[in-house]
Amino acid sequence: MTSSVDPHAAGPLAIADVVDFLYSLAPLDLAETWDNVGLLWGDPARHVTRVMTCLTLSQDIADEAADRGAELIVSHHPILFSPVQRLTAETIQGRMLLGLAEKKIAVYSAHTAYDNACDGINRQLAEQLELQAISPLRPISPVAPREISSLEPIGSGRFGTLLPSRSLAEAIAHIRSRLGVEHVDFVGRREMRVERLAIACGSAAEFIDDALENNCQALLTGEARFHACLEARERGLALILIGHFASERPAMRRLAEQIRRRFPALDVWASMVETDPIARA
Repeated sequence: MTSSVDPHAAGPLAIADVVDFLYSLAPLDLAETWDNVGLLWGDPARHVTRVMTCLTLSQDIADEAADRGAELIVSHHPILFSPVQRLTAETIQGRMLLGLAEKKIAVYSAHTAYDNACDGINRQLAEQLELQAISPLRPISPVAPREISSLEPIGSGRFGTLLPSRSLAEAIAHIRSRLGVEHVDFVGRREMRVERLAIACGSAAEFIDDALENNCQALLTGEARFHACLEARERGLALILIGHFASERPAMRRLAEQIRRRFPALDVWASMVETDPIARA
């Protein structure tokens, strides 16, 4: 999908123009093979004036987009992730999607392509934590190298060196301060030393092997299942769990800013009603 439209011109922009820009930020070749990414819903030829980003598209967020006249929603987590045999108003997702269709609101998701991109979520987290010598946790080779604008090695997750090295307790304090998170769960001994830190946003305990292979002492992710926590403890790897929402939602605010800078004529915002569904007493 290509476009010759000047993003700074006064003329109308199409959804396809924004999609092209999102491709350039996070080429879909970078997505995991199991993922469902790209323009998932809507007409790419439709004119666009308002774009909203969000982490997960739910009914209240769809209502916000409709109320504010958005023609395009850029959600991190995909809609239609699993095969659908029936789309009716009898289900929550069905009602939401039928409403989006009625309002002609398109939906784009980059998901793991954005996680893995050269300036994607995992890289952003690594830079916020001031890691040194940042590299992909699981290197990959793109299907279409011409689409990758950076010469930096690409791949899933990131890891780097935490200078100076810290105890696990000190590393958690550093993470809380730098990322602005209040609550952190963890696996590991408070006094153990952390020098190499692995990062994989969302729910990514699948990277335990990769973290250990890269001689990391800790893996930061959003959440992990109980048995993954047991495995990490038994293998001597600390897990730092900052919450799925906290690990990914800030990047969607940044993405809204990037779209706004690229297309000054558009009204672009990150959802203002989206909140973490998990509350703590």
